[in-house]
Amino acid sequence: MDEVYKLASVTGDLNANATMVRAGANAKEIIYPQISVKGLGNYDRNSGYTGNSVKLEWKTATFDYDRGTKISVDTQDNAESMNIAFGMAGAELMRTKVAPEADAYTFAKIAGTTGITKVSEDYTGAEELLSALLTAITKMDEDEVPSEQRILYSTPTLLNSVKALDTYKSREALQGFAKIVPVPSTRFYTKIKLLSGKDTELEGGYEKAEDGHVINFLIVHKPAVMKWDKHTVSNVIPASNNIESDSDVLKYRKYGIVDVYQNKVAGIYLSASAK
Repeated sequence: MDEVYKLASVTGDLNANATMVRAGANAKEIIYPQISVKGLGNYDRNSGYTGNSVKLEWKTATFDYDRGTKISVDTQDNAESMNIAFGMAGAELMRTKVAPEADAYTFAKIAGTTGITKVSEDYTGAEELLSALLTAITKMDEDEVPSEQRILYSTPTLLNSVKALDTYKSREALQGFAKIVPVPSTRFYTKIKLLSGKDTELEGGYEKAEDGHVINFLIVHKPAVMKWDKHTVSNVIPASNNIESDSDVLKYRKYGIVDVYQNKVAGIYLSASAK
């Protein structure tokens, strides 16, 4: 099931190195480092170098994503399907529910970060999109964001329209990214609402928030993002241990965080529709 999730997710490249994370003051917090240094000074032939110092700050962040579910498959349904119903149900959960929601949450959390470049625009053709991409690339170049590890996320419709131009300018623009990832528009919103799975929201999952907008494209310099899952668990309770019903049960829970380094907001460029 973990393999199914990785194949279906489009934001796996943003997962952080766990060695960069430490436990916070309580179980709901983590801390991760932000480093800065001063600039050069005049060299003196008598006294030598000017002093400098490394400023290491540990940012405290609170885990903001805690979601889970359990699915039950009757033992006879499983038996009558040649023991494939349970495995298929688990794979379907990961592919159609877990992966899309995790991606949508990641994009919405990044899009909602204060300080990143945000542009509201709609395109009438591929030429306008290409121009917008070049503007974004130039902005990040001017802000001295390294070209390495820049990832372009875009809806397949917009991305394919630029590819279809097949011009020197379009090819040059698309070659300027370490990776280009097509994102289904149903996962690509500036803001989402996570449904509770209870009362009037029994279906669970997520939906675009009323004040959310569709994202055209998002450029992310990977080191600008802190995305980490502290706890991901999927385990099976066989029917023989289930005191409530004659069903096999799959429990799944994901507990983590998506954040942006305060000193690296220039590494995020968002183009969203005005609609």
